[in-house]
Amino acid sequence: MITNQIHTKETKLSSIVEYLCDVHHDVEILRTLNRKNRQLPSPQTVVDTVEKIRSVLFPGYFGKTDLNSDNIRYYVGSTLDQIKLDLREQIRRGFCFECDKADTGCPECEKKAQSITGEFLSRLPDIQRMVALDVQAAYDGDPAAKSVDETIFCYPGILAVTYYRLAHTLYELKVPIIPRIITEHAHSITGIDIHPGAKIGDSFFIDHGTGVVIGETCIIGNRVRIYQGVTLGAKSFPLDEQGNPVKGIDRHPVVEDDVTVYSEATILGRIVIGKGSIIGGNVWVTRDVPPKSIITQRALRMEKFEDGGGI
Repeated sequence: MITNQIHTKETKLSSIVEYLCDVHHDVEILRTLNRKNRQLPSPQTVVDTVEKIRSVLFPGYFGKTDLNSDNIRYYVGSTLDQIKLDLREQIRRGFCFECDKADTGCPECEKKAQSITGEFLSRLPDIQRMVALDVQAAYDGDPAAKSVDETIFCYPGILAVTYYRLAHTLYELKVPIIPRIITEHAHSITGIDIHPGAKIGDSFFIDHGTGVVIGETCIIGNRVRIYQGVTLGAKSFPLDEQGNPVKGIDRHPVVEDDVTVYSEATILGRIVIGKGSIIGGNVWVTRDVPPKSIITQRALRMEKFEDGGGI
């Protein structure tokens, strides 16, 4: 609780400053937040860096848009150089975020950040290939798309999946906190919530997208299409002896190749949706679905509406 001296009518600003910066709080989280010399990642720098990465995955679409054969290589090279510097620093801060030695300096965090940044950059061609397949899937799967350019520029699903693929690569490289910053930013601007730990195959298409949730331990195959409002989530999860959720267990669905999941479907638990199945809109699925199944609601009952129709 805030001390009584801060509740006086003529509270001095210095008293508020002292309280907010006090490392001796009786609340553990506040002691952690106010730890001295702790270097934290900058969410804004992380997002700016991801946008720079998008500009080299799709040169000319984002960032500098007047590229041509004479300057494209210079632009991509110089942008990658800046990405390398900024990303390495944010990854280092991500490791410092969890490191007990960070207050006094930790060469190990710097060493890991440098190594992982190099490995991440080496994977950009593979990420570019996967995102290009996602773009093609969006164009092929939406009759409203006039061109692949339109899907790159305009589709929230492409933005969210691009952010996810970058974040997932960092997640695989064991980078703390930065992957969640990336995917939660995409969530905030698209309404599409993909945990960076999920495993998603090639040619993935999210149509419309708002309200989609894909949990941490989801496994999604190739050529899967899902629509707005779909949840690939967990059922109630087990608790430990202290009543805390048990971490690290597989609790989200496995969706095999060539599955389509229509809007507002809810699929919960570690179940398998078999290859080639179609999950209809507004259904609730908590059991395995065999390959090539079609899951829909019962047919609606139709009645004539006369004199109130009994309503």
